[in-house]
Amino acid sequence: MAHPSTPELLVLHAVRLRGMTTETEVAARFGLDPEAVGELLLDLQAYGRVTRSSFAGTSGWSLTDRGRAEGERLLAEELAGAGHGPFVRERYETFLTYNARCLTACTDWQLRPDGGGRLAVNTHGDAEWDRRVLDELTLLGGVIDTLSAELGTLLPRFGGYGERFTGALARVKRGELSWVDRPRADSCHTVWMELHEDLLATLGIRRGEEPVP
Repeated sequence: MAHPSTPELLVLHAVRLRGMTTETEVAARFGLDPEAVGELLLDLQAYGRVTRSSFAGTSGWSLTDRGRAEGERLLAEELAGAGHGPFVRERYETFLTYNARCLTACTDWQLRPDGGGRLAVNTHGDAEWDRRVLDELTLLGGVIDTLSAELGTLLPRFGGYGERFTGALARVKRGELSWVDRPRADSCHTVWMELHEDLLATLGIRRGEEPVP
């Protein structure tokens, strides 16, 4: 049975997943009403759980330590109440078996051997090299699509990762090459890393304390 998340959890979680973010981005992340999100962010700010700041010409909302702790409490409460802990952990362990492959593929999109035993910027002049990377990302797109669909049947907030990843990959194949690893956008790398953070947060696992796949 699907277990929908509360608006407060979704807003805190969206801010955590996206880092410094705007009200519009928070609302769009889980399909929430923008006006309601704006009001909830102000309430959370009053409780010291989010803060609004500016950096390098951009401004947005981010979690405080108190907000991170509250988000983790709500996630743990949701998971325990839904009874889906073992299910989520199994999918997380599957994700880990592919995680290094995604990171390698993104690195290979950025760098390639220069013929002298060194790595150089990938100028995308080697069609065979790029084809191999895109084949790997296509396989990983199927993995993330399956994981997202399976997790989303029980915890709907996990839905959509597959569509976002394959949407970015489609843009790459149309010639928008930066969508493999473009920052601050739903690139393949961003979406993959966001699912990783989502799984860690849901299961209460700290980075650096993950099991070796």
